[in-house]
Amino acid sequence: MNNTKRQPDQARADFPEHVPAHAIEASIAPQTPVFDSKQLFGTSNEIGLVHEGTFYRLKITRQGKLILNK
Repeated sequence: MNNTKRQPDQARADFPEHVPAHAIEASIAPQTPVFDSKQLFGTSNEIGLVHEGTFYRLKITRQGKLILNK
């Protein structure tokens, strides 16, 4: 039996796409914030993020996937 602690991204990868965010949140570290994409995007398909002074675009593709561009 593997007793290695899973990282948050690994925990999310274990769930199918239809699993609600609150179910995923319960399985990852309590300090890891989880947001529903509808909270971030609203009615838009693209949002801007600034990380350490650099601007990024987070987009929802036509297939419903997320892409982050610098």
